[in-house]
Amino acid sequence: MTVPMMHLLNIAMHIGAGIAAMGLGLIMLASAKGTLTHRARGRLFVALTSAVCITGAIGTVFFRFIPLFAVLTVLVSYQLASGWHIIFTKESGPNRVDALLAICAGGWALYLIPLLVSSGMNASAASVIYSTLGALFVLLAYDLARWWFPKRWHAALWRYEHIYKLVSALFGMLSAATGNLIRVGQPWSQLLPSVLGALAILWLFQRNWRATPVGRSFSSPE
Repeated sequence: MTVPMMHLLNIAMHIGAGIAAMGLGLIMLASAKGTLTHRARGRLFVALTSAVCITGAIGTVFFRFIPLFAVLTVLVSYQLASGWHIIFTKESGPNRVDALLAICAGGWALYLIPLLVSSGMNASAASVIYSTLGALFVLLAYDLARWWFPKRWHAALWRYEHIYKLVSALFGMLSAATGNLIRVGQPWSQLLPSVLGALAILWLFQRNWRATPVGRSFSSPE
């Protein structure tokens, strides 16, 4: 198989998995949470989004380096893996898997910085790319701070972390899609999914707050 054909096959797999992952993710946003159906859909979402990230990484490393997609691949991969893993740790807090995920994401992000600087991108593209990279470092800083949280905080916060990371992964894919499909109005066309994602996260936070008031866990004694 020739290199162009391998590149086209990788793109086809990337697009197909992305469309399926985004469609499923939007359905999950509008559906009941915590049910057996939600969990089954969640496993499928993780599998599809993993395929998106793997094919995105292959395309970036072996075929064509696109700065925004390189950064989004690292960010979405970390959000997906970390947000999924927290389901299994919950109130016990971070463990060695979390540390490994953070080290890998941070290492790749630092590796990308000189490549981004030398890529010759314009100012509008740089604003989106560096804000995306900044979001990753803020998330990594939060996850580092989690190691010093009192144990009761983990019980209160894990659902919010799960919501934030997986919904952010969904809208990160949407941002990449709009960057590919909508050439006019950039970078605002790429930032719009991030704004919509933030609104969706706030809405889900509010719903979760009403169902399980987090304040009681913060104020309760050890």
